[in-house]
Amino acid sequence: MTKRATLPYYSPLVLLSLLLTSAGSVGCMSFLGHPSPEETTLKELANESPDLVTKFTHPYGLSYVKIEAISMVTGLKGTGEDPPPTPQRASLLAEMKRRQVKNPNDILASLDTSLVLVRGVLRPGIQEGDRFDIEVRVPTRSEATSLRGGWLLPARLTELAVLGQQIRRGHVLGQAEGAILVDPHAQGKEGEPYATRGRILGGGIATQSRSLGLVIDDRYKSVRLSQQIAKSVNNRFYVRADGRRAGVATAKTDEFIELVVHARYKDNVARFMRVARSIAVGETARQRQTRIVMLGEQILDPLTTASAALQLEALGDDQAKEHLQQALQSSDTEVRFYAAEALAYLDDTSAVETLAEMASDQPAFRVNAMVALSAMDDLEAFDSLRQLLSANSAETRYGAFRSLGAMNRHDPLVAGEDMGGMFSFHQLDVTGPPMIHLTNSHRPEIVLFGEQPSLKLPVLIDAGGGILINGMQGRTLTVSRFSNRGEAEQRTIPPNVDDMIRTIVDLGGTYPDVVQALQEAKQQGALLSRLRVDALPQPGRKFHRDPANPTEEESDNGFEVATPLPDLFKRRT
Repeated sequence: MTKRATLPYYSPLVLLSLLLTSAGSVGCMSFLGHPSPEETTLKELANESPDLVTKFTHPYGLSYVKIEAISMVTGLKGTGEDPPPTPQRASLLAEMKRRQVKNPNDILASLDTSLVLVRGVLRPGIQEGDRFDIEVRVPTRSEATSLRGGWLLPARLTELAVLGQQIRRGHVLGQAEGAILVDPHAQGKEGEPYATRGRILGGGIATQSRSLGLVIDDRYKSVRLSQQIAKSVNNRFYVRADGRRAGVATAKTDEFIELVVHARYKDNVARFMRVARSIAVGETARQRQTRIVMLGEQILDPLTTASAALQLEALGDDQAKEHLQQALQSSDTEVRFYAAEALAYLDDTSAVETLAEMASDQPAFRVNAMVALSAMDDLEAFDSLRQLLSANSAETRYGAFRSLGAMNRHDPLVAGEDMGGMFSFHQLDVTGPPMIHLTNSHRPEIVLFGEQPSLKLPVLIDAGGGILINGMQGRTLTVSRFSNRGEAEQRTIPPNVDDMIRTIVDLGGTYPDVVQALQEAKQQGALLSRLRVDALPQPGRKFHRDPANPTEEESDNGFEVATPLPDLFKRRT
Protein backbone atom coordinates (compact mmCIF):
# COMPACT_ATOMS: atom_id res chain seq x y z
CA MET A 1 0.00 0.00 0.00
CA THR A 2 1.44 3.35 -1.06
CA LYS A 3 2.13 5.69 1.76
CA ARG A 4 0.39 9.07 1.37
CA ALA A 5 2.62 12.15 1.74
CA THR A 6 1.51 14.49 4.47
CA LEU A 7 2.09 18.26 4.84
CA PRO A 8 3.14 19.78 8.11
CA TYR A 9 0.47 21.60 10.06
CA TYR A 10 0.83 25.40 10.44
CA SER A 11 -1.35 27.58 12.55
CA PRO A 12 -3.20 30.49 10.86
CA LEU A 13 -0.80 33.03 12.41
CA VAL A 14 2.25 31.20 11.03
CA LEU A 15 0.70 31.02 7.58
CA LEU A 16 0.04 34.77 7.61
CA SER A 17 3.64 35.42 8.65
CA LEU A 18 5.01 33.25 5.85
CA LEU A 19 2.78 34.97 3.33
CA LEU A 20 3.95 38.44 4.34
CA THR A 21 7.59 37.32 4.26
CA SER A 22 7.10 35.90 0.79
CA ALA A 23 5.54 39.13 -0.41
CA GLY A 24 8.47 41.12 0.92
CA SER A 25 11.01 38.81 -0.72
CA VAL A 26 9.71 39.53 -4.24
CA GLY A 27 10.35 43.24 -3.59
CA CYS A 28 8.69 45.06 -6.44
CA MET A 29 5.74 42.68 -6.93
CA SER A 30 2.41 43.65 -5.45
CA PHE A 31 0.26 41.42 -3.28
CA LEU A 32 -1.63 40.23 -6.36
CA GLY A 33 1.49 39.75 -8.45
CA HIS A 34 1.28 43.01 -10.55
CA PRO A 35 4.18 45.47 -10.93
CA SER A 36 4.39 48.14 -8.27
CA PRO A 37 3.97 51.84 -9.20
CA GLU A 38 7.76 52.25 -9.10
CA GLU A 39 8.09 49.84 -12.05
CA THR A 40 5.32 51.35 -14.18
CA THR A 41 6.82 52.07 -17.63
CA LEU A 42 6.25 55.16 -19.80
CA LYS A 43 4.38 52.97 -22.27
CA GLU A 44 1.98 51.86 -19.55
CA LEU A 45 1.57 55.46 -18.38
CA ALA A 46 0.76 56.51 -21.94
CA ASN A 47 -1.94 53.85 -22.12
CA GLU A 48 -3.56 55.37 -19.03
CA SER A 49 -3.48 58.91 -20.47
CA PRO A 50 -6.78 60.61 -21.38
CA ASP A 51 -7.71 61.63 -24.88
CA LEU A 52 -6.59 65.07 -26.04
CA VAL A 53 -8.73 67.55 -27.96
CA THR A 54 -6.64 66.83 -31.06
CA LYS A 55 -8.08 63.27 -31.24
CA PHE A 56 -11.62 64.54 -31.81
CA THR A 57 -11.11 67.77 -33.76
CA HIS A 58 -9.33 69.59 -36.52
CA PRO A 59 -8.74 73.35 -36.60
CA TYR A 60 -10.94 75.79 -38.50
CA GLY A 61 -9.89 79.25 -39.71
CA LEU A 62 -6.11 78.80 -39.92
CA SER A 63 -5.98 79.24 -43.69
CA TYR A 64 -5.10 82.53 -45.37
CA VAL A 65 -7.91 84.06 -47.42
CA LYS A 66 -7.03 85.90 -50.63
CA ILE A 67 -9.28 88.87 -51.42
CA GLU A 68 -9.13 90.96 -54.57
CA ALA A 69 -10.51 94.00 -56.33
CA ILE A 70 -10.22 95.89 -59.58
CA SER A 71 -9.51 99.55 -59.06
CA MET A 72 -7.72 102.61 -60.42
CA VAL A 73 -4.41 104.32 -59.70
CA THR A 74 -4.04 108.05 -60.27
CA GLY A 75 -1.09 110.49 -60.30
CA LEU A 76 1.06 108.52 -62.76
CA LYS A 77 2.43 111.42 -64.83
CA GLY A 78 1.92 109.81 -68.24
CA THR A 79 2.92 106.22 -67.39
CA GLY A 80 -0.63 104.83 -67.32
CA GLU A 81 -2.92 103.57 -70.11
CA ASP A 82 -6.44 103.56 -71.51
CA PRO A 83 -7.42 99.95 -70.71
CA PRO A 84 -8.85 97.78 -73.53
CA PRO A 85 -12.44 96.44 -73.38
CA THR A 86 -12.13 93.50 -70.98
CA PRO A 87 -14.19 92.10 -68.08
CA GLN A 88 -11.82 94.01 -65.77
CA ARG A 89 -12.62 97.32 -67.45
CA ALA A 90 -16.36 96.56 -67.32
CA SER A 91 -16.08 95.78 -63.61
CA LEU A 92 -14.19 99.01 -62.93
CA LEU A 93 -16.73 101.08 -64.89
CA ALA A 94 -19.54 99.51 -62.86
CA GLU A 95 -17.76 100.44 -59.64
CA MET A 96 -17.18 104.02 -60.85
CA LYS A 97 -20.86 104.37 -61.74
CA ARG A 98 -21.81 103.01 -58.33
CA ARG A 99 -19.70 105.78 -56.80
CA GLN A 100 -21.37 108.29 -59.17
CA VAL A 101 -18.11 109.26 -60.91
CA LYS A 102 -18.79 111.64 -63.82
CA ASN A 103 -17.40 110.82 -67.28
CA PRO A 104 -15.72 107.55 -66.22
CA ASN A 105 -14.55 106.68 -69.74
CA ASP A 106 -12.74 110.01 -70.05
CA ILE A 107 -10.96 109.38 -66.77
CA LEU A 108 -9.92 105.88 -67.86
CA ALA A 109 -8.55 107.28 -71.12
CA SER A 110 -6.03 109.51 -69.28
CA LEU A 111 -2.41 108.30 -69.27
CA ASP A 112 -2.16 109.59 -65.71
CA THR A 113 -4.38 106.73 -64.57
CA SER A 114 -4.26 102.97 -64.85
CA LEU A 115 -6.58 100.08 -64.19
CA VAL A 116 -4.95 97.82 -61.58
CA LEU A 117 -5.54 94.49 -59.90
CA VAL A 118 -5.55 94.72 -56.11
CA ARG A 119 -4.90 91.81 -53.78
CA GLY A 120 -4.68 91.28 -50.03
CA VAL A 121 -4.44 88.28 -47.74
CA LEU A 122 -6.47 87.99 -44.55
CA ARG A 123 -4.50 86.21 -41.85
CA PRO A 124 -6.10 83.77 -39.40
CA GLY A 125 -7.93 85.46 -36.55
CA ILE A 126 -7.88 88.93 -38.14
CA GLN A 127 -10.44 91.23 -36.55
CA GLU A 128 -12.62 93.97 -38.01
CA GLY A 129 -10.53 97.15 -38.27
CA ASP A 130 -7.16 95.35 -38.38
CA ARG A 131 -4.78 96.39 -41.15
CA PHE A 132 -3.03 94.21 -43.71
CA ASP A 133 -0.70 94.76 -46.68
CA ILE A 134 -1.95 95.33 -50.21
CA GLU A 135 -0.35 94.24 -53.48
CA VAL A 136 -1.09 96.27 -56.63
CA ARG A 137 -0.19 95.39 -60.22
CA VAL A 138 -1.32 96.16 -63.74
CA PRO A 139 -3.03 93.40 -65.76
CA THR A 140 -1.10 91.15 -68.12
CA ARG A 141 -0.35 92.83 -71.47
CA SER A 142 -1.12 96.26 -70.05
CA GLU A 143 0.58 99.19 -71.79
CA ALA A 144 1.15 101.02 -68.49
CA THR A 145 4.89 101.38 -67.84
CA SER A 146 5.09 102.37 -64.17
CA LEU A 147 2.99 102.78 -61.02
CA ARG A 148 5.64 104.95 -59.36
CA GLY A 149 4.13 107.94 -57.59
CA GLY A 150 0.64 106.49 -57.92
CA TRP A 151 -2.19 106.55 -55.42
CA LEU A 152 -4.69 103.71 -55.25
CA LEU A 153 -8.26 104.97 -55.12
CA PRO A 154 -10.62 103.33 -52.57
CA ALA A 155 -11.23 99.69 -53.45
CA ARG A 156 -13.59 97.10 -51.95
CA LEU A 157 -11.92 93.70 -51.71
CA THR A 158 -13.83 90.44 -52.01
CA GLU A 159 -13.19 86.85 -52.93
CA LEU A 160 -13.40 86.80 -56.76
CA ALA A 161 -14.30 84.10 -59.25
CA VAL A 162 -14.77 84.12 -63.04
CA LEU A 163 -18.02 82.44 -64.08
CA GLY A 164 -19.44 82.57 -67.58
CA GLN A 165 -16.97 85.19 -68.80
CA GLN A 166 -18.00 87.46 -65.92
CA ILE A 167 -16.25 88.31 -62.68
CA ARG A 168 -18.34 87.29 -59.69
CA ARG A 169 -17.79 88.82 -56.26
CA GLY A 170 -18.39 87.52 -52.78
CA HIS A 171 -18.99 89.59 -49.66
CA VAL A 172 -16.80 92.66 -49.08
CA LEU A 173 -14.11 91.57 -46.60
CA GLY A 174 -11.73 94.52 -46.81
CA GLN A 175 -11.07 98.01 -48.13
CA ALA A 176 -7.84 99.44 -49.54
CA GLU A 177 -6.35 102.81 -50.45
CA GLY A 178 -2.99 104.59 -50.35
CA ALA A 179 0.38 105.51 -51.84
CA ILE A 180 2.05 102.71 -53.80
CA LEU A 181 5.59 101.66 -52.91
CA VAL A 182 7.47 100.61 -56.06
CA ASP A 183 11.01 99.22 -56.16
CA PRO A 184 13.16 102.39 -56.52
CA HIS A 185 15.67 100.50 -58.68
CA ALA A 186 13.08 99.51 -61.30
CA GLN A 187 14.10 101.79 -64.17
CA GLY A 188 13.89 101.58 -67.97
CA LYS A 189 12.71 98.66 -70.09
CA GLU A 190 14.44 96.06 -67.92
CA GLY A 191 12.76 97.42 -64.80
CA GLU A 192 9.23 97.68 -66.25
CA PRO A 193 7.99 94.35 -64.82
CA TYR A 194 8.93 95.61 -61.35
CA ALA A 195 7.78 99.19 -61.91
CA THR A 196 4.26 98.04 -62.78
CA ARG A 197 3.63 96.40 -59.43
CA GLY A 198 3.96 97.64 -55.90
CA ARG A 199 2.70 97.46 -52.34
CA ILE A 200 0.74 99.56 -49.89
CA LEU A 201 1.96 98.71 -46.40
CA GLY A 202 -0.97 98.40 -44.04
CA GLY A 203 -3.16 99.80 -46.81
CA GLY A 204 -5.97 97.30 -46.27
CA ILE A 205 -8.55 97.36 -43.49
CA ALA A 206 -10.58 94.25 -42.62
CA THR A 207 -14.32 94.90 -42.64
CA GLN A 208 -15.21 91.58 -40.99
CA SER A 209 -13.64 89.45 -38.28
CA ARG A 210 -12.56 85.94 -39.20
CA SER A 211 -13.83 83.12 -37.04
CA LEU A 212 -11.54 80.54 -35.43
CA GLY A 213 -12.59 77.26 -33.97
CA LEU A 214 -12.49 73.49 -33.71
CA VAL A 215 -14.48 71.17 -35.96
CA ILE A 216 -15.38 67.80 -34.46
CA ASP A 217 -14.80 64.86 -36.79
CA ASP A 218 -17.98 63.17 -38.02
CA ARG A 219 -17.35 59.93 -36.15
CA TYR A 220 -17.29 61.77 -32.80
CA LYS A 221 -19.92 64.43 -33.48
CA SER A 222 -22.26 65.04 -30.51
CA VAL A 223 -23.60 67.91 -28.41
CA ARG A 224 -22.21 66.34 -25.26
CA LEU A 225 -18.67 66.05 -26.61
CA SER A 226 -18.80 69.57 -28.04
CA GLN A 227 -19.73 70.96 -24.62
CA GLN A 228 -17.14 68.78 -22.88
CA ILE A 229 -14.35 70.03 -25.17
CA ALA A 230 -15.43 73.64 -24.66
CA LYS A 231 -15.43 73.13 -20.89
CA SER A 232 -11.95 71.57 -20.95
CA VAL A 233 -10.54 74.46 -23.01
CA ASN A 234 -12.22 77.05 -20.77
CA ASN A 235 -10.71 75.46 -17.69
CA ARG A 236 -7.33 76.42 -19.16
CA PHE A 237 -8.01 79.68 -21.01
CA TYR A 238 -10.24 82.65 -20.30
CA VAL A 239 -10.55 86.32 -21.24
CA ARG A 240 -12.01 89.36 -19.52
CA ALA A 241 -15.21 90.72 -21.03
CA ASP A 242 -16.91 93.74 -19.40
CA GLY A 243 -14.88 93.12 -16.27
CA ARG A 244 -16.01 89.50 -15.99
CA ARG A 245 -14.15 86.28 -16.63
CA ALA A 246 -15.33 84.39 -19.71
CA GLY A 247 -14.05 81.24 -21.37
CA VAL A 248 -12.48 81.42 -24.82
CA ALA A 249 -14.46 78.43 -26.18
CA THR A 250 -18.17 78.32 -27.05
CA ALA A 251 -19.86 75.11 -28.19
CA LYS A 252 -21.95 76.40 -31.09
CA THR A 253 -23.24 73.10 -32.48
CA ASP A 254 -22.63 69.40 -32.13
CA GLU A 255 -19.66 69.75 -34.51
CA PHE A 256 -18.23 73.26 -34.01
CA ILE A 257 -16.59 75.03 -31.05
CA GLU A 258 -15.80 78.71 -31.62
CA LEU A 259 -12.56 80.03 -30.11
CA VAL A 260 -11.44 83.50 -29.09
CA VAL A 261 -7.65 83.87 -29.20
CA HIS A 262 -6.12 84.52 -25.80
CA ALA A 263 -4.27 87.86 -25.75
CA ARG A 264 -0.94 86.23 -25.00
CA TYR A 265 -1.12 84.43 -28.37
CA LYS A 266 -2.26 87.39 -30.49
CA ASP A 267 0.90 87.20 -32.63
CA ASN A 268 0.99 83.40 -32.70
CA VAL A 269 -2.50 82.15 -33.47
CA ALA A 270 -1.27 78.81 -34.80
CA ARG A 271 0.45 78.07 -31.49
CA PHE A 272 -2.70 78.93 -29.55
CA MET A 273 -4.57 76.40 -31.65
CA ARG A 274 -1.93 73.73 -31.05
CA VAL A 275 -1.98 74.33 -27.31
CA ALA A 276 -5.78 74.22 -27.23
CA ARG A 277 -5.72 70.89 -29.07
CA SER A 278 -3.16 69.58 -26.54
CA ILE A 279 -5.68 69.92 -23.70
CA ALA A 280 -7.07 66.70 -22.23
CA VAL A 281 -10.82 66.02 -22.34
CA GLY A 282 -12.50 64.77 -19.18
CA GLU A 283 -9.21 64.11 -17.38
CA THR A 284 -9.41 62.81 -13.81
CA ALA A 285 -7.03 63.99 -11.07
CA ARG A 286 -5.24 60.61 -11.12
CA GLN A 287 -4.86 60.67 -14.91
CA ARG A 288 -3.54 64.23 -14.76
CA GLN A 289 -0.92 63.31 -12.17
CA THR A 290 0.13 60.24 -14.14
CA ARG A 291 0.41 62.23 -17.36
CA ILE A 292 2.55 64.92 -15.72
CA VAL A 293 5.01 62.23 -14.65
CA MET A 294 5.14 60.89 -18.21
CA LEU A 295 5.58 64.37 -19.73
CA GLY A 296 8.34 65.11 -17.23
CA GLU A 297 10.31 62.27 -18.83
CA GLN A 298 9.40 63.15 -22.41
CA ILE A 299 10.39 66.81 -22.10
CA LEU A 300 14.01 65.70 -21.54
CA ASP A 301 14.18 63.65 -24.75
CA PRO A 302 15.01 65.68 -27.90
CA LEU A 303 12.75 63.41 -29.95
CA THR A 304 9.65 64.13 -27.83
CA THR A 305 10.50 67.45 -26.21
CA ALA A 306 8.47 69.65 -28.62
CA SER A 307 5.15 67.82 -28.15
CA ALA A 308 5.75 67.37 -24.40
CA ALA A 309 6.38 71.11 -24.02
CA LEU A 310 3.06 71.90 -25.72
CA GLN A 311 1.17 69.52 -23.44
CA LEU A 312 2.84 70.94 -20.32
CA GLU A 313 1.96 74.43 -21.55
CA ALA A 314 -1.61 73.24 -22.05
CA LEU A 315 -1.69 71.98 -18.45
CA GLY A 316 -0.41 75.33 -17.25
CA ASP A 317 -0.19 74.53 -13.53
CA ASP A 318 2.72 74.71 -11.08
CA GLN A 319 3.70 71.07 -11.54
CA ALA A 320 3.91 71.53 -15.31
CA LYS A 321 6.08 74.62 -14.79
CA GLU A 322 8.40 72.67 -12.48
CA HIS A 323 9.11 70.07 -15.17
CA LEU A 324 9.68 72.81 -17.76
CA GLN A 325 12.02 74.65 -15.39
CA GLN A 326 13.98 71.45 -14.77
CA ALA A 327 14.32 71.03 -18.55
CA LEU A 328 16.03 74.44 -18.72
CA GLN A 329 19.01 72.81 -17.00
CA SER A 330 19.42 70.26 -19.80
CA SER A 331 22.62 70.24 -21.83
CA ASP A 332 20.55 69.75 -24.99
CA THR A 333 19.80 72.97 -26.88
CA GLU A 334 16.48 71.78 -28.28
CA VAL A 335 15.20 70.69 -24.88
CA ARG A 336 16.10 74.05 -23.34
CA PHE A 337 14.51 76.00 -26.20
CA TYR A 338 11.15 74.20 -26.21
CA ALA A 339 10.94 74.34 -22.42
CA ALA A 340 11.72 78.07 -22.41
CA GLU A 341 9.24 78.78 -25.20
CA ALA A 342 6.43 77.05 -23.27
CA LEU A 343 7.39 78.86 -20.05
CA ALA A 344 7.27 82.21 -21.84
CA TYR A 345 3.64 81.65 -22.83
CA LEU A 346 3.02 80.80 -19.17
CA ASP A 347 4.65 84.18 -18.36
CA ASP A 348 7.38 82.58 -16.26
CA THR A 349 10.50 84.72 -15.83
CA SER A 350 12.80 81.69 -15.80
CA ALA A 351 12.37 81.49 -19.60
CA VAL A 352 13.98 84.85 -20.35
CA GLU A 353 17.69 84.02 -20.14
CA THR A 354 17.42 80.97 -22.40
CA LEU A 355 15.22 82.70 -24.98
CA ALA A 356 17.50 85.75 -25.11
CA GLU A 357 20.45 83.41 -25.73
CA MET A 358 18.55 81.61 -28.51
CA ALA A 359 17.51 84.89 -30.16
CA SER A 360 21.10 86.09 -30.16
CA ASP A 361 23.06 82.92 -30.95
CA GLN A 362 20.73 80.38 -32.59
CA PRO A 363 19.27 81.67 -35.91
CA ALA A 364 17.05 78.59 -36.28
CA PHE A 365 15.21 79.47 -33.05
CA ARG A 366 15.40 83.28 -33.34
CA VAL A 367 11.90 83.93 -34.72
CA ASN A 368 10.10 81.84 -32.15
CA ALA A 369 12.31 83.00 -29.28
CA MET A 370 11.67 86.69 -29.98
CA VAL A 371 7.92 86.28 -30.32
CA ALA A 372 7.81 84.24 -27.12
CA LEU A 373 9.63 87.04 -25.29
CA SER A 374 7.20 89.61 -26.72
CA ALA A 375 4.25 87.59 -25.36
CA MET A 376 5.43 88.06 -21.77
CA ASP A 377 4.36 90.73 -19.28
CA ASP A 378 7.80 90.77 -17.76
CA LEU A 379 10.37 93.51 -17.23
CA GLU A 380 13.28 91.10 -17.70
CA ALA A 381 11.87 90.04 -21.06
CA PHE A 382 11.62 93.71 -22.09
CA ASP A 383 15.21 94.37 -21.01
CA SER A 384 16.51 91.32 -22.89
CA LEU A 385 14.88 92.50 -26.14
CA ARG A 386 16.18 96.01 -25.55
CA GLN A 387 19.75 94.70 -25.29
CA LEU A 388 19.32 92.93 -28.64
CA LEU A 389 18.72 96.32 -30.29
CA SER A 390 22.49 96.85 -30.09
CA ALA A 391 23.47 93.54 -31.72
CA ASN A 392 25.61 93.44 -34.85
CA SER A 393 23.07 91.35 -36.79
CA ALA A 394 20.56 93.53 -38.65
CA GLU A 395 17.79 90.95 -38.38
CA THR A 396 18.41 90.52 -34.66
CA ARG A 397 18.15 94.29 -34.12
CA TYR A 398 15.02 94.80 -36.16
CA GLY A 399 13.47 91.56 -34.91
CA ALA A 400 13.94 92.82 -31.35
CA PHE A 401 12.41 96.18 -32.31
CA ARG A 402 9.31 94.59 -33.79
CA SER A 403 8.99 92.27 -30.79
CA LEU A 404 9.17 95.22 -28.41
CA GLY A 405 6.41 96.91 -30.40
CA ALA A 406 4.27 93.79 -30.08
CA MET A 407 4.89 93.78 -26.33
CA ASN A 408 3.84 97.42 -25.94
CA ARG A 409 3.57 99.65 -28.99
CA HIS A 410 3.11 102.74 -26.81
CA ASP A 411 6.33 102.32 -24.84
CA PRO A 412 8.45 105.49 -25.36
CA LEU A 413 11.40 103.38 -26.57
CA VAL A 414 9.57 102.18 -29.68
CA ALA A 415 6.51 104.44 -30.00
CA GLY A 416 8.07 106.81 -32.56
CA GLU A 417 6.39 109.71 -34.35
CA ASP A 418 3.41 109.68 -36.68
CA MET A 419 4.55 111.30 -39.93
CA GLY A 420 1.34 112.73 -41.31
CA GLY A 421 -0.50 109.43 -41.05
CA MET A 422 1.71 107.94 -43.78
CA PHE A 423 4.37 106.15 -41.73
CA SER A 424 5.99 106.08 -38.31
CA PHE A 425 9.50 107.38 -37.64
CA HIS A 426 11.63 105.91 -34.84
CA GLN A 427 15.02 107.08 -33.59
CA LEU A 428 16.60 104.67 -31.10
CA ASP A 429 19.38 105.77 -28.77
CA VAL A 430 21.25 102.45 -28.73
CA THR A 431 24.83 101.31 -29.17
CA GLY A 432 26.10 99.27 -32.09
CA PRO A 433 26.83 100.32 -35.67
CA PRO A 434 24.46 103.00 -37.08
CA MET A 435 21.72 101.49 -39.22
CA ILE A 436 18.59 102.65 -41.03
CA HIS A 437 15.81 100.14 -41.46
CA LEU A 438 12.94 100.43 -43.95
CA THR A 439 9.93 98.15 -44.23
CA ASN A 440 8.39 96.52 -47.27
CA SER A 441 5.74 94.62 -45.30
CA HIS A 442 3.61 94.76 -42.14
CA ARG A 443 3.38 98.54 -41.76
CA PRO A 444 5.27 101.57 -43.13
CA GLU A 445 8.00 102.61 -40.71
CA ILE A 446 11.55 103.94 -40.68
CA VAL A 447 13.84 103.04 -37.79
CA LEU A 448 17.17 104.76 -37.10
CA PHE A 449 19.44 102.65 -34.88
CA GLY A 450 22.18 104.52 -33.04
CA GLU A 451 24.03 107.66 -34.03
CA GLN A 452 22.36 110.23 -36.29
CA PRO A 453 23.58 109.51 -39.84
CA SER A 454 24.75 112.33 -42.09
CA LEU A 455 24.82 112.57 -45.89
CA LYS A 456 28.09 112.88 -47.78
CA LEU A 457 28.15 115.78 -50.25
CA PRO A 458 27.98 116.41 -53.16
CA VAL A 459 24.81 114.49 -54.00
CA LEU A 460 21.75 114.85 -56.24
CA ILE A 461 18.72 112.71 -55.36
CA ASP A 462 15.46 112.20 -57.23
CA ALA A 463 12.98 111.20 -54.51
CA GLY A 464 10.03 110.79 -56.88
CA GLY A 465 6.74 112.60 -56.52
CA GLY A 466 8.32 115.71 -58.07
CA ILE A 467 10.82 116.02 -55.19
CA LEU A 468 14.49 116.79 -55.93
CA ILE A 469 17.24 116.93 -53.29
CA ASN A 470 20.23 119.01 -54.42
CA GLY A 471 23.47 118.90 -52.47
CA MET A 472 25.86 119.74 -55.29
CA GLN A 473 27.04 123.06 -53.87
CA GLY A 474 27.97 124.26 -50.41
CA ARG A 475 27.33 122.34 -47.18
CA THR A 476 23.55 122.21 -47.22
CA LEU A 477 20.76 120.42 -49.07
CA THR A 478 18.07 122.15 -51.10
CA VAL A 479 14.88 120.12 -51.18
CA SER A 480 12.46 121.18 -53.93
CA ARG A 481 9.04 119.95 -54.94
CA PHE A 482 7.87 120.84 -58.42
CA SER A 483 4.18 121.15 -59.29
CA ASN A 484 2.57 120.33 -62.63
CA ARG A 485 2.97 123.99 -63.57
CA GLY A 486 6.73 123.85 -63.04
CA GLU A 487 6.60 125.96 -59.88
CA ALA A 488 8.87 124.82 -57.04
CA GLU A 489 8.53 124.94 -53.28
CA GLN A 490 11.94 124.79 -51.61
CA ARG A 491 13.60 124.17 -48.23
CA THR A 492 17.26 124.48 -47.26
CA ILE A 493 18.37 122.00 -44.61
CA PRO A 494 21.51 120.49 -43.02
CA PRO A 495 22.78 117.32 -44.77
CA ASN A 496 21.44 114.72 -42.36
CA VAL A 497 18.84 111.96 -42.67
CA ASP A 498 16.50 113.25 -39.98
CA ASP A 499 16.04 116.68 -41.60
CA MET A 500 15.75 115.16 -45.09
CA ILE A 501 12.94 112.81 -44.03
CA ARG A 502 11.01 115.52 -42.23
CA THR A 503 11.36 117.96 -45.12
CA ILE A 504 10.12 115.46 -47.71
CA VAL A 505 7.00 114.90 -45.59
CA ASP A 506 6.59 118.64 -44.99
CA LEU A 507 6.55 119.18 -48.77
CA GLY A 508 3.79 116.60 -49.21
CA GLY A 509 5.94 113.57 -49.93
CA THR A 510 4.82 110.05 -49.08
CA TYR A 511 6.49 107.00 -47.55
CA PRO A 512 7.50 105.69 -51.02
CA ASP A 513 9.17 109.06 -51.71
CA VAL A 514 11.22 108.84 -48.50
CA VAL A 515 12.20 105.24 -49.25
CA GLN A 516 13.33 106.19 -52.76
CA ALA A 517 15.37 109.13 -51.42
CA LEU A 518 17.21 106.94 -48.90
CA GLN A 519 17.89 104.16 -51.38
CA GLU A 520 19.11 106.65 -54.00
CA ALA A 521 21.44 108.21 -51.40
CA LYS A 522 22.83 104.79 -50.53
CA GLN A 523 23.32 103.83 -54.17
CA GLN A 524 25.29 107.05 -54.79
CA GLY A 525 27.52 106.51 -51.76
CA ALA A 526 26.14 109.53 -49.90
CA LEU A 527 24.68 107.44 -47.07
CA LEU A 528 27.51 105.88 -45.07
CA SER A 529 25.46 103.98 -42.50
CA ARG A 530 23.93 100.55 -43.15
CA LEU A 531 20.57 100.60 -44.94
CA ARG A 532 18.42 97.49 -44.73
CA VAL A 533 14.92 96.67 -46.00
CA ASP A 534 12.74 94.12 -44.18
CA ALA A 535 15.61 92.56 -42.24
CA LEU A 536 13.24 90.09 -40.61
CA PRO A 537 14.44 87.02 -38.72
CA GLN A 538 14.20 84.29 -41.32
CA PRO A 539 12.01 81.22 -40.74
CA GLY A 540 12.78 77.73 -41.97
CA ARG A 541 16.39 77.63 -40.86
CA LYS A 542 17.70 74.30 -39.64
CA PHE A 543 19.32 73.59 -36.32
CA HIS A 544 22.41 71.39 -36.41
CA ARG A 545 23.00 69.43 -33.27
CA ASP A 546 26.78 69.58 -33.68
CA PRO A 547 27.47 73.03 -35.18
CA ALA A 548 31.15 72.93 -34.18
CA ASN A 549 31.83 69.93 -36.41
CA PRO A 550 28.88 69.30 -38.73
CA THR A 551 29.12 66.64 -41.39
CA GLU A 552 27.92 67.38 -44.89
CA GLU A 553 24.84 65.28 -44.24
CA GLU A 554 24.06 67.18 -41.03
CA SER A 555 24.47 70.52 -42.82
CA ASP A 556 21.90 69.52 -45.42
CA ASN A 557 19.53 67.74 -43.06
CA GLY A 558 19.34 69.74 -39.87
CA PHE A 559 16.24 69.90 -37.71
CA GLU A 560 13.65 72.63 -38.27
CA VAL A 561 11.75 74.21 -35.40
CA ALA A 562 8.72 72.07 -34.65
CA THR A 563 6.41 74.86 -33.48
CA PRO A 564 4.53 77.12 -35.95
CA LEU A 565 5.90 80.27 -37.54
CA PRO A 566 4.47 83.22 -35.55
CA ASP A 567 2.35 85.79 -37.37
CA LEU A 568 4.56 88.67 -36.18
CA PHE A 569 7.29 87.85 -38.71
CA LYS A 570 5.17 86.62 -41.61
CA ARG A 571 4.87 88.70 -44.74
CA ARG A 572 1.22 89.68 -45.09
CA THR A 573 0.95 89.23 -48.90
